[in-house]
Amino acid sequence: MIDTDLVMAIAGSVCAFVAAIAWIGDHRRMKRRDLDRVGFMPWTALFFISLMGAVLLLGISAKDWFSR
Repeated sequence: MIDTDLVMAIAGSVCAFVAAIAWIGDHRRMKRRDLDRVGFMPWTALFFISLMGAVLLLGISAKDWFSR
């Protein structure tokens, strides 16, 4: 693996981790008991952006890895 491929794979893994945390946060927000306690964190947008980053970065690094 070239250094840029490794950097993209690490960044994609971090994005996937952030997406998992945001998914858990969004799930907890949807299942809250007190509906008046709304949060300030945009979990859905954070999940979507980090998931797209993870898919793109891991896809590009996997394409370069499998082409060898």
